[in-house]
Amino acid sequence: MTDVLAEKAARPQRVLTASPAADHSEGMSYLNSLPRRLVTLYLPLGIIMVVLLFPFYWMALTSVKPDEQLLDFDIYNPFWTWNPTFKHIHKLLFDTQYPVWLWNTMLIATCATALSIFASVLAAYAIVRLRYRGAQWVGGAIFLAYLVPPSILFIPLSTVVFQYGLFDTPFALILTYPTILIPFSTWLLMGYFKTIPFELEECALIDGASRWQILVKIVLPLAVPGLISAFIFCFTLCWNEFIYALTFISSTQYKTVPVAIVTALVDGDVYRWGSLMAGAMIGSLPLVILYAFFVEHYVSAMTGAVKE
Repeated sequence: MTDVLAEKAARPQRVLTASPAADHSEGMSYLNSLPRRLVTLYLPLGIIMVVLLFPFYWMALTSVKPDEQLLDFDIYNPFWTWNPTFKHIHKLLFDTQYPVWLWNTMLIATCATALSIFASVLAAYAIVRLRYRGAQWVGGAIFLAYLVPPSILFIPLSTVVFQYGLFDTPFALILTYPTILIPFSTWLLMGYFKTIPFELEECALIDGASRWQILVKIVLPLAVPGLISAFIFCFTLCWNEFIYALTFISSTQYKTVPVAIVTALVDGDVYRWGSLMAGAMIGSLPLVILYAFFVEHYVSAMTGAVKE
């Protein structure tokens, strides 16, 4: 018995170790290979960028093209010019009232946006937090009001504007734009306010804070991304709005950029394409800068609102 045990002890012991997990990194490397990334990432991204950026390129190119190259595409290359000129931009800025139109657009968009955000914050907070009967129905009705086409609303609104003596003044647009801005902004802020924990407000109520203090000192600081998102939406819609601005404003000195460049830079059947494109390009720059600075907050707030 002793000899058998000694023989077993002398034998080399086989150590049982767990086999290493199969390394699939090499087999899955084709996902990161250049051909696959070229087809699944770079090609679709390149197509999207071309589609989105081509209008801006066309506006910039047309605004610096000489007059003889704007319409004669048989002789001149329509997608490039070797003789750029700033005549159209100079004519737009110094021979027209474009700076005044730009200022009118900025003033109207800023005032209408501020008024709409203020009303939307109060409406959204009341619907989400005050818990009165029928609050959800009120929220749904406000959002349904956004679905009404502006082309239908401007007919009765024009009568109201004329009766109050606001026709052909910037106040006509400042007071009518909120009718199309408040419904969507309220819906968006409702979704964002729901993501803020209600326990924070309960603690503030226990400590003796009023509803106004809770809104100003707790809810609004936490809802900054939602406010930025609503501001961008309202400001963009005001900046590009055409129907109301065309209907309620007739004097040239009060017109906004979208309406003015179409009415003032078109003489019958003669279109000043260089100045038109220059005005459209310069008019879009404030929005481009606005989106560039706040796009992350805009996306995060829209995501929070859609979840709700």
